[in-house]
Amino acid sequence: MPHGSGFDIPETMKAWVLGDPDELKPVEKSVPSPGTAEVLIRIDAVAICATDLEIISHGAPALIDGGPPFNKNFTPGHEFMGTIVQLGPTVDEYAVGDRVAVEIHAGCGRCRRCRMGMYTSCLNYGANFGDFSKGHRANGYTTDGAFTQYAVNHVNTLVRVPDAMSDEVATLIVTAGTATYGLDVLGGLVAGDSLVVTGAGPIGLLGVAVGKALGAEPVILTDIVDERLEIGVRLGADHVINAAREPAVEAVRRANGGHGVDFALECSGVPSALDDVIAMVNRGARICLAAFAHGPVKVDISQIVMNNTYLFGIRGEGKSAVRRAAALMAQQKFDATPVHTHTFPLSELPEALRHAREKLDGAIKVVIRNQDW
Repeated sequence: MPHGSGFDIPETMKAWVLGDPDELKPVEKSVPSPGTAEVLIRIDAVAICATDLEIISHGAPALIDGGPPFNKNFTPGHEFMGTIVQLGPTVDEYAVGDRVAVEIHAGCGRCRRCRMGMYTSCLNYGANFGDFSKGHRANGYTTDGAFTQYAVNHVNTLVRVPDAMSDEVATLIVTAGTATYGLDVLGGLVAGDSLVVTGAGPIGLLGVAVGKALGAEPVILTDIVDERLEIGVRLGADHVINAAREPAVEAVRRANGGHGVDFALECSGVPSALDDVIAMVNRGARICLAAFAHGPVKVDISQIVMNNTYLFGIRGEGKSAVRRAAALMAQQKFDATPVHTHTFPLSELPEALRHAREKLDGAIKVVIRNQDW
């Protein structure tokens, strides 16, 4: 087996691949080799995202060889961190042994969107089959993901992990990066302005943490699960509202002194959420949609127009927001630990996915450790 400056790199690795919908199978795959400007990463930990569950069950938004990801020897998973064990040609930005978190999207680097820094909106999304050097590359979406032991990634996607940060918390850097990107598109300057976050999933909870770290006041969180709202308080929410027990729109305005809020981060994906959020905000406010809805949603467009409301959608963690989130975490501006609730070894991935899907034992962010099978 080849050697990587102190790391023995095997020729094959354990991996989970997607067969039919909801069918994952353990297999052996060849360990990939890093190309120019790439590194080989030993995956130490990977978090399960709700989108992983969607891909495993329904395929979209994964796009493998131009079509659905089923029965194509495809490995899902995308929110991971690990240790660099081998450098590709020209790489001098990192060293073997560095701990890194990994952004999902690399982008093609050629299209207009990538040149603007909007690589999560790459115009060549899914066009990376055949010639791997051309087209958007996204872990667990358009290329093999992280439910395995090793992965190759471009240096543009890497963010250093501080020594004091645990592997489990480091997997949350990408999720915090998505929340940071959401606040970026709202203008980024949230200090002193009010913010409502709807939906206390991982992105919503870390949206609370990032918003508070950036000075938003007050930060209001809505959900229907008290335990998640309590975690929101630990992450910095000034007010929490259980939307199952009281009308959320009135409660949000009451928490903000009777006024609409300045910014909103919608993270629930509930069909009625957008109309509710439109009624929660001030005239001229900005709303970011960070959750996938499961179907078409009816919206009162007239309220958006009459109130000069700005509406944005984000995909993932673009414009280097992960690096900013990592900096906030490294500087201990917030502690993401409460979002991590469960850990499983890689060999027990199906059970980990069940916990995440059914939210067993209060599961929020379930993490997989790369341990021997």
